[in-house]
Amino acid sequence: MSSSSLASALAAATSVLAEAGVPSPRVDAELLAAHLLGESAGRVRALAYTDTPAPEGFSELVAERARRVPLQHLTGKAYFRHLELSVGPGVFVPRPETETVAQLVIDHAAGRPLKIVDLGTGSGAIAGSIAQEVPQAEVFAVELSPLAHGWAEQNLAPLGVRLELGDLRTAFEEQNGTFDVVVSNPPYIPALAVPNEPEVADHDPVAALYGGGADGMELPLAAVAAAARLLKAGGYFVLEHAEVQAETIFERMAALADWDAVATHPDLNGRARATSAIRR
Repeated sequence: MSSSSLASALAAATSVLAEAGVPSPRVDAELLAAHLLGESAGRVRALAYTDTPAPEGFSELVAERARRVPLQHLTGKAYFRHLELSVGPGVFVPRPETETVAQLVIDHAAGRPLKIVDLGTGSGAIAGSIAQEVPQAEVFAVELSPLAHGWAEQNLAPLGVRLELGDLRTAFEEQNGTFDVVVSNPPYIPALAVPNEPEVADHDPVAALYGGGADGMELPLAAVAAAARLLKAGGYFVLEHAEVQAETIFERMAALADWDAVATHPDLNGRARATSAIRR
């Protein structure tokens, strides 16, 4: 790849990434250049019209991305709502679809001093967004993976979230019945539903993907049980899940004595992404 100018390097990188099947080759090339230059992607697009040379190490990063290493692992950053999160190997890269899950909680909290817990926080995306956007809230989070917990600690400590290393099934037992809101984006992929994207299949931690059992429902249902344990009467619960699990989760929760007002919510793509309910 020519590195004589930023413009020619971006053009060559776009070609390499497109050939490798990367879904957004030009955007990824610009973001990699932006990372190396310490500039925004918009600034990189402007610099491409000047004589700016390509940054050192650009070809190597592009080659890594062409091997379908996640963009976020190469830059060390993922963007979620208004947060810039530190991410890397060992932690699930947060997805835009989950932003709507955080939004449900933020809308419910609406500036009130509620006590909120995020079960299986991963990078801390949901808990961090709530803490940032509802500063009146007291936010807790739990993560089982020591590697993911390390990333979450970096992301959540500046936001005042109380983070614990532990299992969502048993987390915060000493505080049963004291939370106003429980939110969870647990692993939920069914056992045989191997993700198509190499970035997910090869680089997201297995423990953050598969929900347990052929239908992937073990951990989502464990989160439902944990929420029933942790919430006050009248408390609010939001669970992210796969589209194919929405009907089953709705029916199971509606049949339990613990829940009222069970509702399914679509994500940005119109897919049934989350279920909410009120603790009876």
